[in-house]
Amino acid sequence: MHKIKFAAALAAVLALAAPAKAQSSDPIIIGVVPSVPAGATWIALEKGYFKEAGVNVDLQNIESSSTAMALLAGNRMQVVEGGVAPNYWNGLASGLPIILALERASSPLYHDVLIRPDLVGVLKTPADLKGRTVAEVSPGSSALYEVGKVLESAGLRLKDIDIKYISFPQMGLALANKAVDVAFEVPPYGANVIAQGQGVHWIDPEDYIKVLPSSFVGYFANTDWIKQNPDLAKKFFLALVKGGRDYCQAYHHGPNRAEVVDIMFKYKVAPTREQIDGMPWQARSPNGRFNIPSVLDLQDWFQKEGIITTKFPAERLIDSDYAAYAEKQLPPFEVINKADKLKGCL
Repeated sequence: MHKIKFAAALAAVLALAAPAKAQSSDPIIIGVVPSVPAGATWIALEKGYFKEAGVNVDLQNIESSSTAMALLAGNRMQVVEGGVAPNYWNGLASGLPIILALERASSPLYHDVLIRPDLVGVLKTPADLKGRTVAEVSPGSSALYEVGKVLESAGLRLKDIDIKYISFPQMGLALANKAVDVAFEVPPYGANVIAQGQGVHWIDPEDYIKVLPSSFVGYFANTDWIKQNPDLAKKFFLALVKGGRDYCQAYHHGPNRAEVVDIMFKYKVAPTREQIDGMPWQARSPNGRFNIPSVLDLQDWFQKEGIITTKFPAERLIDSDYAAYAEKQLPPFEVINKADKLKGCL
């Protein structure tokens, strides 16, 4: 059913306008989820890495990769950032011109399973989730996999909870109003909910995932655009990797930490610089390389739950050429602040 609806939505997009060929002078339209991992994209813009590469970009905020996938497939956006969701597989099965080009976030993701303050001590283990109302961002989201792995540890499945689909910024209000018992949040939204006293951190879903590092947040690209502009695509993704490396230095509290905090504050990741500096940031690969077993485990789980019907080999899911190109063009990544002990971003 989801696949049929997705195909119908895409057909409507394609019927309205034929894909426009992007040239170096045309802006590359990027659908950006305005969360902490978007820092790499904002850094590449603010530090002039796109400009140095001769790339013009147009950043447009989106709620999730799922909501923008039809625009990507229709080449109305050339790149979309976000979680690797079921409609990606449905799009591939339909022959749509889409591919994962670079990784955008990986362990530790610092995702939160939050509970209402009045449920502290009531919900003790994942088994206590049975029958509870859980807020998830969308029916086509990798967040389902994370919560599903938590449930799996107690012999439960998605059918054993009552899922309510609510946008990340609205989950705190849903907890405060007791519309839901539990919410799955990502930075910075989880930190905001906790700061406002609307929810309490309960579980880190990565404690229940066996295939680590988790690596299912990325940059999706339109393959028709890539074929028409191969050199431009290389320059664009290299600029993103440069932004990602600066992000990783700041993640490890390097000398550019304050500068990157200022950039994320400019793009309204959180209400204050202090909150951005104090909240956990997701890690990422400094070269944009996926942990392929993680993506394949995600695929297996989606099929097991009946969320997707078709599986693909790794080379169809991920184009590793851009990470490999970055590794050749840039020196080996080294953390400047050797005293920092945070995992990830290495």
